[in-house]
Amino acid sequence: MSATRPSAGPELMLPGLREVYAAYVREADALPSLPGPLEAEVWTSARLGSLEAAAPHVQGRRAALGDLITSLRAAATPGARAFLRVLAAIGPAEARKAAGRAADALGDVPAAAWEGALGRVVPGQVWLIQEGPLDGDRLVCEFRYADAGTAGMHALAVRLSHGDVPAEVVIVGDVPALMGAARQAMQAELCVVQPYDPAAVGRRLRAALDGTAPGGTDLPEECYPALALARHRAALLPGG
Repeated sequence: MSATRPSAGPELMLPGLREVYAAYVREADALPSLPGPLEAEVWTSARLGSLEAAAPHVQGRRAALGDLITSLRAAATPGARAFLRVLAAIGPAEARKAAGRAADALGDVPAAAWEGALGRVVPGQVWLIQEGPLDGDRLVCEFRYADAGTAGMHALAVRLSHGDVPAEVVIVGDVPALMGAARQAMQAELCVVQPYDPAAVGRRLRAALDGTAPGGTDLPEECYPALALARHRAALLPGG
């Protein structure tokens, strides 16, 4: 009678990245203990940004996403379930359904306390900050979680350089501090701060973040950690 061979893990499209997926699974153990959905979305967006920055092409990114979902489902830990739920809420559109199905398959695994709030945000005020003709436009879009009041209020801040190419993409947790500093700079005549049309901003940001703006798709490396979450938030703005 032949001995049973140990499992080599789930079948992957890119087996050379198996250790990368395993590292993400291990890191996800800390995910359920994060204080809220925003922190979970920022954490997950950073991991997705690393995958996208390293992918040689769109097909490679999609294969890596599929493998990551397969690895998380196979792990069946609370962190893996949380990772899948965030992916299903704010991840790339082509991966959301698969991530949701994988998370549903882990119904017996404990859920993170904030799972139901993931991705459920509504847009608020939009601001244009202009610091000088060579600095481009900084677009600040406020968001809050549905039914949460001001708890978890945050902003997507994107600096667009010539050709509407993103030069900076960040998620700001302390919106009052950001806008207070901007207004102080305006009083010192260091910049201009004014409300901006959300529909116009939505169109600009979606084109810029998806790489369809005139300037193309070359992004600074530091933009990638917030990119997945930024795309999700930009898609919620009017003007589509």
